[in-house]
Amino acid sequence: MALIGAGVTLHECLAAAEQLAESGIRARVIDLYSVKPIDVDTLRRTCLETDGRIVVAEDHYAQGGLGSAVLEALASANTPKLHIALLAVRELPGSGEPKDLLNAAGISARHIAAAARDLVMD
Repeated sequence: MALIGAGVTLHECLAAAEQLAESGIRARVIDLYSVKPIDVDTLRRTCLETDGRIVVAEDHYAQGGLGSAVLEALASANTPKLHIALLAVRELPGSGEPKDLLNAAGISARHIAAAARDLVMD
């Protein structure tokens, strides 16, 4: 299992990895701070080592974002079947405390861990 984030979602991925570890699920966390150039070698190796089980969390809209870059990189790298969850902002965000906004958008550590558990069960 791999959790990929950048910026604020990286911290959520780290917290999610701790939650997963408490239930016996090992997850590596990747800080994908750059999408151009994107680290195709790390993504491909991660895909091979995790049976393609990857959660990508981003704190903006999904279109043209981190998840899209990961999918594009893996598509061009001849990777095996992917089991991937893309967590991103889907609606216009409101105002509020950062933790509340992360929860409302479905990109908090709790949501990331839940998506990872679903992929493990898949």
